Amino acid sequence: MVVVSSLMAAPVPTKLTGQLNMSGAWAIYPLAQKWGETFQKLHPDVKLNISAGGAGKGMADVLSGAVDIGMVSREIDPSERARGAKPIMVAKDGVFAIISSKNPVRAKILRAGISRQKLAEMFISQKVNNWKQLGGPDVPVHVYTRSDACGAGSAWAATLGKYKQDQIKGIGIYSDPSVIDAVKKDVLGIGYCNLGFVFTKKGIEKGIYLVPIDANGNGKADPAEFIDTRERAYHGVATGKYPGARREFLVTKGKPNAIAAAFISFALSEQGTKIMKEIGGFVPVTPIERTAQLKGMK
Repeated sequence: MVVVSSLMAAPVPTKLTGQLNMSGAWAIYPLAQKWGETFQKLHPDVKLNISAGGAGKGMADVLSGAVDIGMVSREIDPSERARGAKPIMVAKDGVFAIISSKNPVRAKILRAGISRQKLAEMFISQKVNNWKQLGGPDVPVHVYTRSDACGAGSAWAATLGKYKQDQIKGIGIYSDPSVIDAVKKDVLGIGYCNLGFVFTKKGIEKGIYLVPIDANGNGKADPAEFIDTRERAYHGVATGKYPGARREFLVTKGKPNAIAAAFISFALSEQGTKIMKEIGGFVPVTPIERTAQLKGMK
């Protein structure tokens, strides 16, 4: 059992012995590792095994009993809940479309943005398959998507409309870093990736631009739609105004065991939130949301 001294306080360490296995979303993986480092200092007799592999793998692993916690960076499907999936929201995030900083249409895209309909016609129907259709030269559009079942793919498909990840067409790439690398090298490319990977401590990852989503369809990138700093991205995700905003979950099958409950409580504690802010790439849940999540874990 974990005792929490106050809503925002770190869990009071209790004697825990055993092993905690976690797998899943690339988006959550760096944060889970940092949480794990401090958690093991509080509970030295607990062995942690944390691996990435995509949100789909995390969900499959936790439902099959292969792991204690699945890291899932997308909404939970009703069919997964029916099988026992118990999600606890631990953070907020966003998925962003990216192009090369040398893209031939970059100036117009940054000024006007791309509407959701046009983005869907690039990633889903492929009706938009040439940059001249967006006011650029007569050269093909190279679409990059994720090859693994991931939260980023699910969230991006949902951002474009009522779509699923398997409806996205394009060149399949495994993991966020690989998608970014591919788009950097391909001036005709467009892809998508998680908030935590598009920013470095100095700003947007060198070699890419974030595509403004013209959500209101007025033909221009309004101030709220143009994201060129981490602060703008965080604000858009925190307020829910950014169309690609999403939630991050730690999922157990049924009620979490003692070690899993301790880890999740730590993640939602003041100390866990501090770690989240230090590594960046995530928006913390609000105190009200935190209370609700802790209650839901019981």
